[in-house]
Amino acid sequence: MDIQDRTKKVQALENIKAKALDMANQGANSMDVRNFVSESSKRVAYELPDEDAFHRAATATMAYKQSKGNTF
Repeated sequence: MDIQDRTKKVQALENIKAKALDMANQGANSMDVRNFVSESSKRVAYELPDEDAFHRAATATMAYKQSKGNTF
């Protein structure tokens, strides 16, 4: 993920945080705030994927499965 995409992702997450805090301060139900944060974070992840993190996770998963004798 290049620096511009990472900056966009951080800004989007900061905006989600600000909106969630605003919702909480206005007395929104905690479940509504949690759902907003969860859905918004997923949308950011889809719009600005971190391919490096994906490759690290896939590599770690394959190494674990091979150590346990499970293969694909």
